[in-house]
Amino acid sequence: MIRFENITKQNSHRILFFEASAALNRGEKVGLVGPNGAGKTTLFRMIAGEEVPDEGQVAIEKQVSIGYFNQDVGEMSGRSAVAEVMDGAGPVSSVAAELAELEAAMCDPDRDDMDAIIERYGEVQARFEELGGYELEGRAREVLAGLSFSQEMMDADVGVLSGGWKMRVALGRILLMRPDAMLLDEPSNHLDIESLIWLEEFLKGYDGALLMTSHDREFLNRIVTKIVEIDGGSLTTYSGDYEFYERQRALNEKQQQAQFERQQAMLAKELKFIERFKARASHAAQVQSRVKKLDKIERFEPPKRRQIVAFDFPPAPRSGEDVAVLRNVHKGYGSRTIYRALDFKIRRRERWCVMGVNGAGKSTLLKLVAGSTQPDEGSVSIGGSVKMGYFSQHAMDLLDGDATVFESLESSFPQANQGSLRALAGCFGFSGDDVEKKCRVLSGGEKARLVMAIMLFNPPNFLVLDEPTNHLDLDTKEMLIKALDTYDGTMLFVSHDRHFLATLSNRVLELTPDGIHQYEGGYTEYVARTGHEAPGLHS
Repeated sequence: MIRFENITKQNSHRILFFEASAALNRGEKVGLVGPNGAGKTTLFRMIAGEEVPDEGQVAIEKQVSIGYFNQDVGEMSGRSAVAEVMDGAGPVSSVAAELAELEAAMCDPDRDDMDAIIERYGEVQARFEELGGYELEGRAREVLAGLSFSQEMMDADVGVLSGGWKMRVALGRILLMRPDAMLLDEPSNHLDIESLIWLEEFLKGYDGALLMTSHDREFLNRIVTKIVEIDGGSLTTYSGDYEFYERQRALNEKQQQAQFERQQAMLAKELKFIERFKARASHAAQVQSRVKKLDKIERFEPPKRRQIVAFDFPPAPRSGEDVAVLRNVHKGYGSRTIYRALDFKIRRRERWCVMGVNGAGKSTLLKLVAGSTQPDEGSVSIGGSVKMGYFSQHAMDLLDGDATVFESLESSFPQANQGSLRALAGCFGFSGDDVEKKCRVLSGGEKARLVMAIMLFNPPNFLVLDEPTNHLDLDTKEMLIKALDTYDGTMLFVSHDRHFLATLSNRVLELTPDGIHQYEGGYTEYVARTGHEAPGLHS
């Protein structure tokens, strides 16, 4: 259906692809993976016709419709979310527009071409019906509801929505379009867990071809049946889900390493023989034949090691047993009550994940504990010798845009030596010249990594984390999860990443309209006990 045939593509001085080939067949669901900057978005843009390869070709079957969702949604305003989503549904949206024009013309009694208008209206209406236009609005609302839109938001002007919600509208357009092939670049980025699970089900039921990237391994695992990896200029295809790909790649690397080592041992042995006997006339023929043989041997390469640096927590000072205590807390915004008489206690080494639908008060709870907002009534007290680290999306906006990455670390830790700060930067993916980047040019993921590096260098014994993995790629996320898994302190966090939730939580606080529930055991036990993966999804 879509084939990459020996494509080569250079981006300024970097070679992204070199004689690379792969295919997306009808009905296949494929995950596209690779390190940041490997060329995933370029590959999408080549399919969408927004870029062309330098050599080779992207072959697409005739009449194949393609829907491409990317992070750059552009300006949206002047229409409701429903109208914006319906607009992506291809020909039916232009038929709907003509129908609306004709309806307006029919309201003008002074027109002398009324017969022609009425006749045309009949034709257009029949075409609209044939294209399923009347069901379309219902389907558009269904898609938006799945992406957590309320009825009011669906009918309001898209222009008033935040960037994250506009992103959902753009995604909704592609989903409603149901093209033959869907290209989704990070569709899971701005979604809460309920929308994520809804999208998962939607994509499982979609019968077209799907090519997508995602930083959410659980999401990839449940949808894709094939992985295409971009690395070092080539495309490698694995048949299976993301976990299968990880195992297979590790196995391939192991085999490649063994092959390389065997050949190195053989070469060393041959070279030793040549070195030993090259001066002896009696062995000249043997030496010559071995030299020729060595020249002809195709050399094995050692496997390319992905630069994934581990971060080890220096041990945090021990806190007291009671880390945070909320007593009779009332909190509201305007006429909305978020908490009424909330009592909640966090003890040492507990790891609470907070679950709740949009607007249930997850971030508010974290802000109350972190002291960045105050209760209307009641008290929040933090225990003795508690040293808190608070990560919020807002912290990323507070970085000084004119400072470099290294200057940000230096100003946070003036006592630390340069070597340890460079090592810290390296752990969080800033190597070489990256430390000289100004904060204003950093991507969302880079800002998140920098804020986290600053927070974790001098380790707190109580971590309060609001969506810490939002902008992180799969490798950085994995590094963070491994580091936090060995962390000895206490945690309170909100996340929509189920792998993160399942690995790190040992307590669940569920915020629902009918009250607040506390569960012993982590997220996995919570799912087993309640039968749903998130509070808004009762099965």
